[in-house]
Amino acid sequence: MTLQPFHLYIERREPDKNMTRFYALSIEPNLFGSTTLVRSWGRTGSRGQQKIHIFDSELKAVDLLLTLLRRKHSRGYLLLR
Repeated sequence: MTLQPFHLYIERREPDKNMTRFYALSIEPNLFGSTTLVRSWGRTGSRGQQKIHIFDSELKAVDLLLTLLRRKHSRGYLLLR
């Protein structure tokens, strides 16, 4: 069961390549009591793509979120404020 919903939005901008991309991660409960990690990504301004992972514990969802966040950070994605 998810105790606290969590949302994160990061972007990668490279104006010289005319590239602006987003990556959004969200941990949310679903209707059946499981925890879901929702990943959305694509070009900024577009709908992009989405993938949903279902977990039996929030800890596993957080673990995948941190793994994906580290991977995206190494590729140049930054948290916008």
